[in-house]
Amino acid sequence: MAVDALDARILTLLLERPRTSVREYARLLGIARGTLQARLDRLEREGVITGTGPRLSPAALGHPVLAFVHIEVTQGHLDPVADALGGVPEILEAFSITGGGDLMARVAARDAAHLEDVIQQLVRMPGVVRTRTEMVLRERVPYRMVPLVEAVGRAGDKRGS
Repeated sequence: MAVDALDARILTLLLERPRTSVREYARLLGIARGTLQARLDRLEREGVITGTGPRLSPAALGHPVLAFVHIEVTQGHLDPVADALGGVPEILEAFSITGGGDLMARVAARDAAHLEDVIQQLVRMPGVVRTRTEMVLRERVPYRMVPLVEAVGRAGDKRGS
């Protein structure tokens, strides 16, 4: 799906001002509300916009310890292990990966002992061979999308020219 400069401006506003009304977005962009709504509908339909809602802080929820856990899985057990990871509330997200492991999970914990408990829960899952954990010391670049959206919008305009 091609994202043009207007799409990028719309997405940037959604990211920077998520609690603004559609009418206000249209005013800020200088476009008709119907044009904005049509673009939003297309961006959702094509999977560019995947959800709405607040982004929460695990630390503010009492889970300040963040770690990445690499999980090695017995061949043929990737899907069952991945499904089981979904049942662990401390796992914020998990990905199939290449390299030193089969899965990588981002885990939030109350403290180091709680992190160890979560890791032990993972190790006991059928199909898990071993884990390797890397604890986060400090966030250096927070999760962000605006720079990528702006770059995609610029590239889309160059393709359309």
